[in-house]
Amino acid sequence: MSVKGLAHVAIQARNYEDTLSFYTNVLGFKVGHSWSLPAFQITEACMLISPDQRTCIELFDPGAVIAAEGERADSPEAVKHGALLHFAFYVDDVDEIYERALAHGAKPYVQPDWISLGEPSLQVRNAVVHSPNGEVIEFLEEVDFDRSSAPSI
Repeated sequence: MSVKGLAHVAIQARNYEDTLSFYTNVLGFKVGHSWSLPAFQITEACMLISPDQRTCIELFDPGAVIAAEGERADSPEAVKHGALLHFAFYVDDVDEIYERALAHGAKPYVQPDWISLGEPSLQVRNAVVHSPNGEVIEFLEEVDFDRSSAPSI
């Protein structure tokens, strides 16, 4: 038995409706199953499904009592050790989705650009924003990170 892939990432909203709107109206996710669970003080929760139906985000209301990893930081911009640092979405056009996110309340962090990773160099086009809810989100154009698929010299 082995891991088949990432099932979902869970986030807790500062404002449930605003966060839901950002992921559905700006990033194109659709609402899958929704629920409440009083045992964990969950009034509203849902599974958001990406346009390719391969990535999900579990969204919880601000009052939900949910286990979280890492240590709280002094500010939303402070580094958190042992915590999820960011998550990334493959997109067709980094510039277009970056501008769209900013127009809907995201804050710029890294403007769209090409970056060179490692040796031999792998060229990656990306941008990073702080979502209106505070998540750090990277937008990334398709890239093959699998070195074993690179042609041998």
